[in-house]
Amino acid sequence: MSSAAHSGDRVPPPPGGHRLHIERRTTVRVSRLPVVEETSAGGLVVDDGRRAAVIARRNRAGRLEWCLPKGHLEGSETPEEAAVREIAEETGITGVVIQRLGSIDYWFTGDDRRVHKVVHHFLLEAVGGRLTVAGDPDGEAEDVAWVPLAELRSRLSYPNERRLAEAARAALAGPT
Repeated sequence: MSSAAHSGDRVPPPPGGHRLHIERRTTVRVSRLPVVEETSAGGLVVDDGRRAAVIARRNRAGRLEWCLPKGHLEGSETPEEAAVREIAEETGITGVVIQRLGSIDYWFTGDDRRVHKVVHHFLLEAVGGRLTVAGDPDGEAEDVAWVPLAELRSRLSYPNERRLAEAARAALAGPT
């Protein structure tokens, strides 16, 4: 072997090329953020006109995104109870659970922690109320709208929520 191969600092130049300098790696210490588990619930509340109530809220970057209403479970609430409450708070519409649609599981990082979040989604039938964001205690929902089920795919910002909307649409269509 050549002395260059033993030195570890440089590799011989390729024919007609320049010498390749290999930088030594430095060790970077990554602080370990604590992990927090969070559970939320929400879903689609649908009226008899085959429309779903969806909300607009700002993401962390400040962009307005249309999404399904959802929020944290409070106290000893079941996911179903939390979904009914959160949908009513964020949309003004009272609903009853028809069926479970599925769960979305994701991670995000805050300033001081990593969060593992599971959101349980349900399909609800609207039984009362009127569209308003005035009841949202966090003030996160900026707007609310009835959107025809056929248009949810183009309105909802998140792919996982679009898939849940398709599942709701299929469930409401009945067996094929």
